[in-house]
Amino acid sequence: MTSLTGWVLADQRSDHAMRIVALPAWCLALSLLAPAAIQVPAQAAVISIHVGTSLNHGRAISCRQGQILLQNRGFRDVRRVDCRSRFFVYTARRGGNRFEVTLNSRTGRVSNVRRLRW
Repeated sequence: MTSLTGWVLADQRSDHAMRIVALPAWCLALSLLAPAAIQVPAQAAVISIHVGTSLNHGRAISCRQGQILLQNRGFRDVRRVDCRSRFFVYTARRGGNRFEVTLNSRTGRVSNVRRLRW
């Protein structure tokens, strides 16, 4: 029993030193393998606005209100193109793409969304 205890005490320092070195090495190996083991499917940008979406709950809007409503839906750099007819036309940027969005001025509904090419 004493020889076994003496062997454990003698190797305790080297065993402890190996654990200190081995633990970070194992953690590093697992962290490098974990992203490769987990496969996440690629996803396209999702636009939460489509033809028929009511931005103003069916009430008439002004040109400025249409611009603000589009900005609230995540569009940036919203510019008014034409606000003289029944349909208001805007250009806006979202997710690195440029869009032309047409709103019905009498109902606040989106009547057309078209992605523009640069």
